[in-house]
Amino acid sequence: MQSFSASPMYLLASLVKNRRLMFDLARRDAVGRYKGSMLGIFWSLLTPLLMLSVYTFVFSGVFKSRWNSGPASGSHTQFAIVLFAGMIMFNMFSECINRAPSMVLANTNFVKKIVFPLEILPCVYLFSALFHAFVSIAILIVAEFLIQGYVPVTALLLPLVLLPLCVLILGISWILSATGVFLRDIGQTIGIFVTALMFLSPIFFPVSSLPPRFQRFVYWNPLTFPIEQSRNVLIWGKSIDWAVWGIYFTLSALVAWIGFAWFQKTRKGFADVV
Repeated sequence: MQSFSASPMYLLASLVKNRRLMFDLARRDAVGRYKGSMLGIFWSLLTPLLMLSVYTFVFSGVFKSRWNSGPASGSHTQFAIVLFAGMIMFNMFSECINRAPSMVLANTNFVKKIVFPLEILPCVYLFSALFHAFVSIAILIVAEFLIQGYVPVTALLLPLVLLPLCVLILGISWILSATGVFLRDIGQTIGIFVTALMFLSPIFFPVSSLPPRFQRFVYWNPLTFPIEQSRNVLIWGKSIDWAVWGIYFTLSALVAWIGFAWFQKTRKGFADVV
């Protein structure tokens, strides 16, 4: 039976070698979801624009909500931007993780092809999610400029905020996609977990608003760091916490390597199951 290398060098070589294939599949996935609709790819712009409008109306016009931390604490409209920034990070994570358990099962035609690099599938889904995330970020930046008259230069650091989150998403996706082939129930339960994670993440509230005894538990949430740091660089003009970033990236890389190793170890049995 064929064995597959779990070496990080093998993974990097595969990603470089198949980079064009990944981008082509990601483009097909991003565009394919709008196939047959009248507005087509324009939905990728319209959806986040509508969501931002809803957030602004509901939280600034109806609930008169204020962010109880940071420079946005005195503004109703900025609350919507702060909330939207957190939702962008969560939506990118949830889109990939919710699709991961059925990733291999949805591409059985690739499983039968020995020459197809199955390990790139999580990257394809991630690039598709990144496309929609960047569209939302562009809308956020425009809204921020219209509301407060400027966009902090620290917004240029956003790709570095996203990097460890993307690595973590890949690791979890490899684990779930491989496990989902053999344990189909995981696809039914992961949605519950992701929904719970949304309400346990500092999307609708600042961590500082929690009692001190609960704050340390929130920081164990893998979404807390990217959500807070994205707000810092995009909205509040603060730099990245590089010490925490280094720890987060190291742990994400470890999860990614474990996930890839698990995927490579189990993939030889995919064809027998699907």
